[in-house]
Amino acid sequence: MNWIKVLTQDELPPQERKVVKVEQRAILLLHHDNQIYAVENSCPHLGLPMRKGKLTEDGAIICPFHRSAFDLRTGNIKEWSPFPPGIGKVMGMMSKEKALAVFPTRVDEGSIWVGLQ
Repeated sequence: MNWIKVLTQDELPPQERKVVKVEQRAILLLHHDNQIYAVENSCPHLGLPMRKGKLTEDGAIICPFHRSAFDLRTGNIKEWSPFPPGIGKVMGMMSKEKALAVFPTRVDEGSIWVGLQ
């Protein structure tokens, strides 16, 4: 595992989010429920940005465009392209169902680190 320092802890206050560039990847950092998560900032459905995705009480992030939902911890799909009504499922067939990439994080000596393989 290659650990990369991305921010100081102060740069990501509770309930905030920030996109950082890590080795050619745009990674969305989220400070949610006293935990720091790192996920790919593009939805695996059509590659649209996840930055403004809604966070749910059960620990998911929902794509703001077609409302695909992914578990923040594992990236597993909770729901695939249910929006817009009536054609969302057809839109979902435009790409194969695929989990959202997630990355391990750690906080060490006041800095946030992301692990890449």
